[in-house]
Amino acid sequence: MGYVAIKGGGRAIEGAERVVDALRTAEGEHGTPLTLQTIEHQLRSLTSRVVSEGGLYHPRLAALAIKQMQGDTLEAAFALRAYRSTKPRLLEAPVQHTGEMRVIRRISSAFKDIPGGQMLGPTNDYALRLMRLDLANESPEAFRSVARTFLDSIDESDLPDTFPKVVDALRAEGLLPALQPSRTEPFDVTRDPLIFPVPRSAALATMARAETGSLLAIAYSNMRGYGDVHPTVAELRVGYVPVRLPHPVTGELVEAGEVLMTECEMVAMYEDDDSGGPPVFTLGYGACFGHNEVKAISMAVLDRSLQNGMRNGPTNPSEDPEFVLLHIDGVDSMGFASHYKMPHYVTFQSDMDRLRTTQQKAADKQTEQDAQGVEL
Repeated sequence: MGYVAIKGGGRAIEGAERVVDALRTAEGEHGTPLTLQTIEHQLRSLTSRVVSEGGLYHPRLAALAIKQMQGDTLEAAFALRAYRSTKPRLLEAPVQHTGEMRVIRRISSAFKDIPGGQMLGPTNDYALRLMRLDLANESPEAFRSVARTFLDSIDESDLPDTFPKVVDALRAEGLLPALQPSRTEPFDVTRDPLIFPVPRSAALATMARAETGSLLAIAYSNMRGYGDVHPTVAELRVGYVPVRLPHPVTGELVEAGEVLMTECEMVAMYEDDDSGGPPVFTLGYGACFGHNEVKAISMAVLDRSLQNGMRNGPTNPSEDPEFVLLHIDGVDSMGFASHYKMPHYVTFQSDMDRLRTTQQKAADKQTEQDAQGVEL
């Protein structure tokens, strides 16, 4: 087979980009471009996923990335991370307390009645998974009336500002280990490489911006039997957490805004306390940007299993920090898979040369053996 030099690569790449953009507008003259506001609010689960996996809380930019990448969540998260890397880090926020969350959804599967009460909030958990064909030809008037009718039916005075944490009640009863103040600075996964063993803060930060499907797959292996544990959701909450930053002049903390977050705290079978105290439940924690309950639950399951693996040694893949943390980042995984599409001409030609040489040696050996058989 002969090989020739390929020319015009730059023009081909430009043409490929034009084709992608043309497909985005394939509806032609009758098409209507998606607005960022439409993507952010009508595709809120998609926006939440990109915000979380991109590691930058900016729903409007996440909507832009979704529009640009035509719904590809991995590419959109990649674009969001790339954008974040170009921005200076002006300051670091102190620890933000999720107990101050302005809750829109809060449930517990551990107790029927919890302090403050269960609040189902926005969820598809209890709906039938049937196609709503009426949405196929939804009129603008019907679309706008949905929110108007809902807002007219609620009384905001019935909702408290905050809710107590379920795990605080368990901890007060001595069923969970007491909180221990951290003696180390939180690990910054955006600036420092993972060198094992890593602290828990590094694991949590890595999982917080991990790809949802990857987290779910490994957590499912733990839930299905490899971890030999059935955790229980002590509390799952979704809401807006106020972000407080130091004032540039006075240094006092002032509220600069709020971020939508999902938080999950899982409890599982008890074991002896390392300090020699009474047996207590083990606790797994998960939190991520946006409304993504599957990710937060998976993260909490893996946090608990990783703690067990770090303490007693891993007994399955979901307890191995190196296995888990190096295989859950969607941008890393996508980049490695996509690099196979790049030119590998030299290495593949080398592979072919070695294979041809091996085949020739095998053929020569067979010919020699056949000749010896004829002589005999």
